[in-house]
Amino acid sequence: MEALGAEVATWVGAGDVVLLSGPLGAGKTTFTRGLGRALDVSGAITSPTFVIAREHAGSPNLIHVDAYRVGSAWELEDLDLDTENAVTVVEWGTQIAHGLSDRRLEITIERGDELGDDQRHVVITAVGGFSPKA
Repeated sequence: MEALGAEVATWVGAGDVVLLSGPLGAGKTTFTRGLGRALDVSGAITSPTFVIAREHAGSPNLIHVDAYRVGSAWELEDLDLDTENAVTVVEWGTQIAHGLSDRRLEITIERGDELGDDQRHVVITAVGGFSPKA
């Protein structure tokens, strides 16, 4: 998943939103770690579950959001995140997708059927005219 995150990093830039969905343990944070490393952002990329959002300095910055406990896009607005100058990755944001951005990349990650299966099934969908930069 880190390698896929690094590849997607070549497609995105400041102002872009990446929405990640999938069950616990699917690899959403691992994907984000790969994306962040490829963007050369500072700090360890860990799940923002308890803080809701973490911002990592870079060029562009990376904002990593866990929207599991967020009821609406308005709640994210209250965090006053500088999303215009950052790539924003939102885990568990399906319920607020319409309020995040009309133009986004939606990535669904599913684990393999067998317990302990390291294989993933990934579906990447460009929404609202999102066009990869690469």
